[in-house]
Amino acid sequence: MGRSIFEPEHEQVRRTTREFLDREALPHLERWTEQGHVDREIFCRAGEIGLLGMDVPTEYGGAGMDDYRYNVVVSEECARGGSGVGLTLQNDLIAPYIKSLGTEGQKKRFLTGITSGELLGCIAMSEPGAGSDLAGIRTSARRDGDDWVLNGSKTFISGGILADFAIVVTRTDAEAGHKGFTLFLVEDGMPGFAKGKKLDKIGNRASDTAELFFDNVRVPDANRLGEIGGGFYALMRNLPQERLGIAIIGLIAAERALEITMQYAKERTAFGQPIGQFQVNRHALSEMHTKLTIARVYIDHAIMAVTRGELSAQEAAGAKWWMSELEWEVVDRCMQMFGGYGYINEYEIAAIWRNSRVQRVYGGTTEILKDLVGRGLGF
Repeated sequence: MGRSIFEPEHEQVRRTTREFLDREALPHLERWTEQGHVDREIFCRAGEIGLLGMDVPTEYGGAGMDDYRYNVVVSEECARGGSGVGLTLQNDLIAPYIKSLGTEGQKKRFLTGITSGELLGCIAMSEPGAGSDLAGIRTSARRDGDDWVLNGSKTFISGGILADFAIVVTRTDAEAGHKGFTLFLVEDGMPGFAKGKKLDKIGNRASDTAELFFDNVRVPDANRLGEIGGGFYALMRNLPQERLGIAIIGLIAAERALEITMQYAKERTAFGQPIGQFQVNRHALSEMHTKLTIARVYIDHAIMAVTRGELSAQEAAGAKWWMSELEWEVVDRCMQMFGGYGYINEYEIAAIWRNSRVQRVYGGTTEILKDLVGRGLGF
């Protein structure tokens, strides 16, 4: 099914991204998977050809192309090959916070660093006792003169090992409810800020995930990101795009799984004929193809809603939970069709299967997001 949401200039960025990943990333994927993170030099090379911060204003080193669709084609290509390169993390999660909340000094320093690939960021929300429930965050920040003193810990932080700084969600007023959260830019090397072990994950092993610890970390007020007490509302503004990004990645993974499964079903024979000729498999392939065709229309609609600035929190939550559940349904069914070979790591379907499981968890679990949508319906 053809897609009508992209213009030729978007497809040119897609081709550039694909060529870049084929040349600079995929040859190293096996080694990156073993070491648990990509080589950070890959980000500098991505910055050199303009794949970072495309929507960042030119005065901060970006391309000034304020069009979400450019970010989408980069995300899709990063997901398509399972490269492990977190361009999406920097483009869709980190840069938007600084672009929308940062002071002039913060923008000049951090946005310029992100677009060149010389600075990598992560966002530290989840805690050992607070995942999807952001109201359960306990990491605190206490004002002390011109500084803030941070204490607490974070976990499941994507890109945390390689990050030069973290956007840390803290509680600055324990009695203020949603108005008691504030964001800070905590930089690697600040006394008391420590990175824990690289977490040993089931999938996405070329992308590092970390624990972060804050023990009386003194952070200057100049590193406060946004207004005091405005952290929760900043998260609510940015989470819809993050959640849609997860849905986009999920759809690409499911489409790739179906693509390689259809090819396998034509080549693998059993009882004298290709396995795709058996009615049970033919019907399964037909059903998955139809569902993914519908999903593509749904997700492309949401992409255009972001481009117009119209995607609501409820719509994004719905897209994320529905697509991640469909992704798992499709990928698991495709793996079944490979039989025993699907369980062998050298087969691509095994990697897609491992990487897909977390999609139903991060960015808000399916259960939490369904509840969010329900509350938006007035229940």
